[in-house]
Amino acid sequence: MIIDLATYTTIHTVLSLVALASGIIVVIGLIGSKTLPMWNALFLVTAVATSATGFGFPFTGFLPSHGVAAVALVVLVLTILAYYVFGLSGVWRPIYVVGVVVSLYFDVFVAIAQAFMKIPALTALAPTSSEPPFAAAQGVALVIFVVLAVWAAVRFHPGASMPSVH
Repeated sequence: MIIDLATYTTIHTVLSLVALASGIIVVIGLIGSKTLPMWNALFLVTAVATSATGFGFPFTGFLPSHGVAAVALVVLVLTILAYYVFGLSGVWRPIYVVGVVVSLYFDVFVAIAQAFMKIPALTALAPTSSEPPFAAAQGVALVIFVVLAVWAAVRFHPGASMPSVH
């Protein structure tokens, strides 16, 4: 590794936090039928970087976190294509909306898992991440994001506000 693990972890964490914050802003924009091009770009870049850097940690086998990152990257590729290549036309509009919300959900899913691993009070409630408090937190997050995805898909109709990609 070119940089030490602590620095790499800090970079990965900062990327994750920026993706979370910018993703929330983008989802709020979707609900308001706004594209927010700069926030969208920041979210997509940091979400891709977060998932990609997750593979850079030392590991001895394929972990569940790698599965989440791989799926997240596929979702992000489709989301990026929907926005930057297909200009949200036709079926690409809901693909983009759902892709943004699902990508943000993956970041929140991992943030919840990390919180239960790193925050002593939460670790005490769910030391193996298989206890009811962990499942409840993840379940509530899932329900919230399903509602957000449907709400955003119904509300997001940017029309002529879509930036030209040519």
